[in-house]
Formats: sequence, C-alpha cells, structure tokens
Amino acid sequence: MTNTRSPIVVVLGHVDHGKTTLLDALRKSDVVAGEAGGITQSIGASVVETQTPSSDGTNKKITFIDTPGHAAFGKMRSRGAKVADIALLIVAQDDGVSPQTKEAITIIKDSKVPFIVVGTKSDVLGVNAELVLGQLEKEEIFFEGRGGQVPFVSVSSKTGAGINDLIEMILLVSEVSEFTSDENAPLEAVVIESFKDKSGVVANCVVRNGKLKVGDLIFSENASGRVRALFDDKGKSVKEVLPGEPARVIGFSEVPPVGASVTKEKNNAFSPDLAGTRKVLGGNRRLSEDELPIVLKAERAGALEAIIASLPAKTVVVDSGVGDVNESDILNAKVGNAYVFAFEAKIPASIIKLAASEGVRVKRFQVIYEMIKEIEDILKGGKVEILGHAVVIASFPFNNKKVAGCKVTDGKIAKINKLMLMRGEKEIGTAKIVSLKKQKTEVVMVIQGEEFGVIMDPQLDFAVGDVLASVGNGK
Repeated sequence: MTNTRSPIVVVLGHVDHGKTTLLDALRKSDVVAGEAGGITQSIGASVVETQTPSSDGTNKKITFIDTPGHAAFGKMRSRGAKVADIALLIVAQDDGVSPQTKEAITIIKDSKVPFIVVGTKSDVLGVNAELVLGQLEKEEIFFEGRGGQVPFVSVSSKTGAGINDLIEMILLVSEVSEFTSDENAPLEAVVIESFKDKSGVVANCVVRNGKLKVGDLIFSENASGRVRALFDDKGKSVKEVLPGEPARVIGFSEVPPVGASVTKEKNNAFSPDLAGTRKVLGGNRRLSEDELPIVLKAERAGALEAIIASLPAKTVVVDSGVGDVNESDILNAKVGNAYVFAFEAKIPASIIKLAASEGVRVKRFQVIYEMIKEIEDILKGGKVEILGHAVVIASFPFNNKKVAGCKVTDGKIAKINKLMLMRGEKEIGTAKIVSLKKQKTEVVMVIQGEEFGVIMDPQLDFAVGDVLASVGNGK
C-alpha cells in the first residue's frame, strides 16, 4: 500500500555560511527531542518531528541529511542513487554567493530535486537580503514573487527567527511534490556514511522505499551481509526501519561506498568506483618533480571520497583507505617517498615511532580544508624536507634553560636546520637550534645512533618520548 512518507532533505552550501548551526537550530525545534532533553546526532541524519499534524493524527516528520559534503553528494548522484527529495541551499546574508555556493548550485540543479534557498545570519547588523537575491539571480535562480518558483526563507540560527517558516516551507514543498512509498515494496536504501569501529563495519543509511529489518540479507556495490543490529538517529536500538527514516546498520562484510544503493537482491550491474576509496599509482610510472605523493587515510568513507575529489591536480594518491593508520601505510609511504595524511583517523603511538624510524612524514587533520591547504602549500614550494628524527630520552636544566637529551633514530640532525617537535600525531611547534652537543662537545651535526643534547629557541615544551624532526626548507 502506497503512503505519503517523510521528506528527506539534504543541506548544501559554503563551509562558513551556517550549515551546522542551522541544523542545530532545526534539531532544537524537534518536539520529541525537546521533551527528552536533547537529541543524540550520531548517524549523519536527524529526524525532526514538527508540530504540524498529518492525516493519520501523528505529527509530520522531516529527515535531514547532514553528512555529505558537495563531493560526497556528487558521488551519490554519479552512482545513480537518489538520496534527497529536497535540497536546502545555504547562503549567508552577510557574505553572499561564494565559489562553493556556485558548486552547490550546480550539484543541486544536476540532481533535479526541488530546492529552497535559505538566507542565514539575518540577525547580523546591516545584512541585505536583496543583494543576496540579486547575486543568486545572476546564477539563474529565480524566486517566487520575482518571476520564478524557488522559495527563499530568511533565518537566524542564533535567535531562531525564521526557523518555523523554513519548516513550514519544507512541508509545503513536500506536500506539493507528494513523496510516497510502500513499506512492502523491494528495499531501496542509500549509504550516507560508512566506516569501521569496534562493532565492525557500520553503514549509516536512509531508507527511501521498502523496509529494512534485523536479520535481512543485504547487498551493496562491493559488500553484502546480514543485518545484525539497527539503531535510529537517537541511538536507540530498533527492529525495523521504514521509508523516510535513517538508521545505523551493522552487518556488512566490507565498508560500502558512500552513495551505494542497498537492496535485498544481489545486483552486479554496477562496477564500484574504486578510485573513490582507493587510488593507487599503477605501473612503473615515475613521479615528476612537481607532483606530491601521499598516502591518505580517513575515519569514514564519505570523508575519504570528499578529500580525494578535492585534491589539487598535482597530488598523487599512492594508497588510501578507511581506518586507523597502520604499519602497511607507513611502509607504502616509505617506498613511494610519500607523506601520510590522516583525516580524523587515529595514528597509534607505535605507528608514530615506526614512521620516525622509517623517515616517513605523517600528520593528522580534523578539518578537510586545513588538509587541502597544507597540500596546496607544499605543492607551491613550501615542501618540508625531513632530514632525520630523534627521540627525546631525557630532560634536564642548564642556565635557566631546558636541555633535551635525545638519540637520533634515523637520518641526521644538523645545527643549521630547524627542529619540529611532535607528540604522538600532534605537531607542538618548531624552533631553531641554539646549542647542539655530543658528550659535552659542541658539534654541527649528529647522525643515526648518536646521543646528543640540544637547546632550542624558542623553548618548546618537550617531554620524554616526544620526537624531534630535523626540517629542511619550508618550516
């Protein structure tokens, strides 16, 4: 039996234009969450129960997807998976149209879903919605009341102004579009995020049609399995997931790619895009001097795909994957003379030590754009050459200064070069060498296996177990 279902809404826009704060404001409007004292947002999607009654007497609901960035959402579309029913294009009224706004417009138009433009930061003094509307009209977006059909809603996530108007507009667009489903139909679900954790392979999905139950045999592009557990957006264990609802699914054998369709029938018609999750430098091709080889790890498949899609042209991904940085990543990087960049993925202390001993440069990031900027800076000529590593084995005072007693684990430490202090995966700072002594004798260089004492300027807050890297040009 066909029924009207909750609309699935994706939120896209420039990184600084208030997407996260808007989603927070929308979640705060949730009737049930308000009564329960909050909502646990953990699966990349949130269900907001509105105060508008539906025909069956229950309140209407809206599912918001907030995991995919532009690149990840584009991957979903390129795989032929329809994810969202409605898109929200976020534009800050104190900033206007940015390059990422234009990117989001292209993605939304290509997806052919109805969309609403949301002008955020209406509380900022001096903002002018007319300027934003004019900029968007130059991008061929034409608004209601101005010769077009695209709705525009002005909101302030800070004060809550316009939030109810936005919810009403989403429900109105949904009513006009009549999104329907049949829970007895074949399963149609889409992966919006995937990763590995202590419970195994986790796939966060949204069901568009049919029904997903514990015990179901499921298939995606490159993985299959049996549903062992399901959790809703509040983190509550559930037995089944109905159309329009998101869920955390545990039971896949492998990590399915973001955007992959999930069904109960095996379908080999689509060949997975391996470049989205693993892009290996093939053959014996040698890198040119202006190319940068990297090994890329991310905690989640969606983030990995988004990063790969955003990398500068001269970046060569020699290996990539989902999960913590491991020994294989370090050895692959050594062979390819590559950097290891980790996004949110952990770098165990044992791997940090291995990287130091193998002379491999490894760094962890929490923000995608910071990683991309670092890669761009290296490609522009600020490439950091690591000449050697030393581990701090002792600390003692000398003339109101701290001396680091160290042992060179690989390469060399030269007095003319700077030192970069690393604690685990975190970079503490850089300093120049004021004094470099071996057995109380001032020297200009120490090599692998030698112990030495060093005084740095500025005085970095080092501790036993930290690693000092000798840095060539750049830092």
